[in-house]
Amino acid sequence: MDPFEYGRNITIDVLTSYLPDQSDPDAHRFVFSYQITVTNHNPEPVKLISRRWLITDGNEQVQEVEGEGVVGEQPTIEPDDSFSYTSGTVLATEVGSMQGHYEMMTDDEQTFIAPIPPFTLAQPNALH
Repeated sequence: MDPFEYGRNITIDVLTSYLPDQSDPDAHRFVFSYQITVTNHNPEPVKLISRRWLITDGNEQVQEVEGEGVVGEQPTIEPDDSFSYTSGTVLATEVGSMQGHYEMMTDDEQTFIAPIPPFTLAQPNALH
């Protein structure tokens, strides 16, 4: 990944929720939603072109997810503006984590990686 720079004035905030109505603990199905806000602190617009996730459940089973954009979009984020979206994942355990990165592109087609720090997915009261 030599041509990539890291971070580049992008902040990523995450809010997670456990979805009990869609989950079935007896069947080892724990459904979580996550809302992500990507904020561009650069003097120029940036476009979110792809994503890569590593999703790890409590049994250390890792699922890798890659694809174009997010929720069917490749949003352009203007300077000092944010883009938010909500998505979800299903785990076989009541606790897990996610981390990854977005590939971003500037108007002059330079690409860089915006890392997504690890965050925890947990059924309420699963972590004491």
